[in-house]
Amino acid sequence: MSQPLLEVVQLNAGYGEMPVLRDVSIAIHPAEIVAMVGGNGAGKTTLLRAISRLIDSRGTIRFDGRSLEGASADEVFSLGLVQVPEGRQLFDRMSVEENLLMGAYRRRDHAGIRDDMARVYRLFPRLAERSGQWAGSMSGGEQQMCAIGRALMARPRLVMLDEMSLGLAPVVVDLLCDTMTQIRDQGVTVLLVEQDVHAALTVADRGYVMETGAIVREGSARELENDPEVQRAYLGI
Repeated sequence: MSQPLLEVVQLNAGYGEMPVLRDVSIAIHPAEIVAMVGGNGAGKTTLLRAISRLIDSRGTIRFDGRSLEGASADEVFSLGLVQVPEGRQLFDRMSVEENLLMGAYRRRDHAGIRDDMARVYRLFPRLAERSGQWAGSMSGGEQQMCAIGRALMARPRLVMLDEMSLGLAPVVVDLLCDTMTQIRDQGVTVLLVEQDVHAALTVADRGYVMETGAIVREGSARELENDPEVQRAYLGI
């Protein structure tokens, strides 16, 4: 197998005196979809915040072989490691297209930006139909499409999606999962952090299960789907 694009080793992080992550180690290889699943409060979002350098941590984080120790959140973004936050966090009173362009704010290759905008609209035709509409006036599913599209406008190497399915109808979740496969097939690596274990494992190549800030299971998506403990705790089987 290729060298990991993202490697996390013995990571510990928290908020003030409250520890959240306990010796977390994961590896994500190029052009794969990896699911990080677990219940609310398991520490999944804290892991993403630590990887993005939004909070301090102890341990090792390497991206494409480069240590992220001491890196700022802006530097991590510039390396191509982009997070789609829980709740989308769009600019409600800006148009869809203006929100998408915010993902390319560091870029100066105008022709490339136009090409990537067309690519996002091919992935999400609904956004093309609503390009001039205020982002805050769209449905939750359309807003999630816009948030993912904004991340893609940064030309990421790895996209980390935090609770992509939250509050969305199953048919919309299925559509977004299909899009994750397309993004992966175009060479973008995906880390999918989800409470919806079934949706995440359906689309993922591999997965990790996190409980109380620690990794308690890992394996292929099929192995985790067939794991009796995962079925009992998360799949209602």
